Amino acid sequence: MSDNFYGTGRRKSSVARVTITEGNGKFTFNGKDLEQYFPSPSMKMTIEKPFKVVSLEGKFDMVVNVNGSGLSAQSDAVALGISRALIKMDPELRPKLKKAGLLTRDARKVERKKYGLKKARRAEQFTKR
Repeated sequence: MSDNFYGTGRRKSSVARVTITEGNGKFTFNGKDLEQYFPSPSMKMTIEKPFKVVSLEGKFDMVVNVNGSGLSAQSDAVALGISRALIKMDPELRPKLKKAGLLTRDARKVERKKYGLKKARRAEQFTKR
C-alpha cells in the first residue's frame, strides 16, 4: 500500500494537484512546507480536515502543486484534492468524507464583465434630467 494516490481539487480559478504517500505527516506545497505556504491557522485547519474526519492524521506525506487564485481558495482546493485522493486509496472512506461536506466542488467563480456595463452587473447611473 506504499503507492502514490492522486487527487485534483479546484476552487474559483485555483487548481491543486495532490499526491499522497504513506509516511509521517510531512506536507509540501510548491516546494514549501505547510507553515511557510499557508500562514493562517484557519487555512491549516481546512487542509487537515479530511485527515481528521477519517482519523488518519500524521500517517501520510503529501506533495501538492497548487496555483491560481488566492490562498483561501487554494486551501479549499487542496482539501478537495486530499479527499479525492483518500477515496482512491480506500473507497470505504467516501461516506465519512461526504457527510463532512468535503467532496462538494464549490463551483462559484467570478462573473465576467458584460459590454455596456461598468462591472458584471453594475450599470451606468440613470439621470432623469
